[in-house]
Amino acid sequence: MQDSGMTPEIGQIVLCTKGRDQGQYNIIIEVLDERFVKIADGDKRKVDRAKKKNLNHLELIDYIADEVKGSFKETGRVTNGKLRYAITNFLEQHSDLLKEGE
Repeated sequence: MQDSGMTPEIGQIVLCTKGRDQGQYNIIIEVLDERFVKIADGDKRKVDRAKKKNLNHLELIDYIADEVKGSFKETGRVTNGKLRYAITNFLEQHSDLLKEGE
């Protein structure tokens, strides 16, 4: 599912496929250019220490966290709690994506 013509958006859930955070879900909080985005999960990776990631190292999930996108529209920022909530919400809706033991 590597970059199936999808454009990264703020609030989009991504799965890290490379690096130390491989296998973890994060949310795009900033699109830097056509190759790089900044991601955070509100837990291990806080908003103020967002990770710059190459899009080649991410799997874009076809899911936009509306509460995150809305928060950016309203205030220009998002809280760590809202990111954690959005990821938890996404994982509950898509529990089939979680592997046993995670």
